[in-house]
Amino acid sequence: MSWKSAKSTATERRDAMQEFADQIVASLEAGIKPWVKPWDESKCGGPQAPINPTTGARYHGINVLILGISLLAFQTGDPRWCSFLQAKEKGWNVRKGAKATTIFFTKKLTVKDTKEDAGEDDEKTVRMLRHYPVFHASQIEGIPEFKPPGIDETPWRRPEAADLILQNTGAVIRIGGDRAFYSPSTDHIQLPPDSAFRGPPEFAATALHELGHWTGHQSRLNREEGMKARYGSAAYAMEELRAELSSAFIAGELGIPADIPQHASYIASWLPKLKEDKRAIFHAAADAQRIVDMVLGFHPDFAASVEPQPVRPSEPTAQQSQERPAA
Repeated sequence: MSWKSAKSTATERRDAMQEFADQIVASLEAGIKPWVKPWDESKCGGPQAPINPTTGARYHGINVLILGISLLAFQTGDPRWCSFLQAKEKGWNVRKGAKATTIFFTKKLTVKDTKEDAGEDDEKTVRMLRHYPVFHASQIEGIPEFKPPGIDETPWRRPEAADLILQNTGAVIRIGGDRAFYSPSTDHIQLPPDSAFRGPPEFAATALHELGHWTGHQSRLNREEGMKARYGSAAYAMEELRAELSSAFIAGELGIPADIPQHASYIASWLPKLKEDKRAIFHAAADAQRIVDMVLGFHPDFAASVEPQPVRPSEPTAQQSQERPAA
């Protein structure tokens, strides 16, 4: 077998999806939620949600999770990632020996419909998951120094942003008791009084977590299975994981803490499904992104900043797709 054939076979055998699922499982088994960054008010001024410096576009879904948990992003506070060719086109150079991070995109393919009642020429469109490498700004020579945008450029990072979002949703919020939860039967969010929290940031993070569940109502995103799930069931655990991930994604945009201490007990309930199905974390992240899009859409400044939507980095153009073998 030639060197080129051996390399091709090795690449074909790699299961990037399974590798990432295993990474998440390993962290959770160690009692660590890898998407939670230690909260430091003195360093919360810049955006933590990953972006592409060559297009200015935000990454979405599973890629927010993959890039957001990278130590490179944690240690530098720099959220910028791009591909080898994108960097090259800007006149930047990826450092020799730099290890790429694998992200994913979906590609639409037209295939023959194999159903029994399908005609000879009937076709259908399917979405295939593909992956390609990107590099962090700290791995790229020549890239300009990262300057976090000021509050005027990202007004949704003001302290009152969470309150504005909650108000604009029109959600029924009741204060009292010692538990935070969303009730599907009455379609209301219950929150303890302010004094039960360590401060406004924790109150905001908790409220937005429950708002994530609120989006699942049949009149909104209609996650029927999650809304009707029995406590302790696999469906209940996955609904909690969706809300957990959406909280982390939203926290990255608003600059608030992502961790909610009383939800640590859910870690054990997530593991069986994540171990059983490598796609589970991908589906949860995709659902979380839908939650994020709805919730942040209630902040007028953020909504205005993402319209019109640019090409998503998780869905590269044909030219970008050709970068995969080159990096």
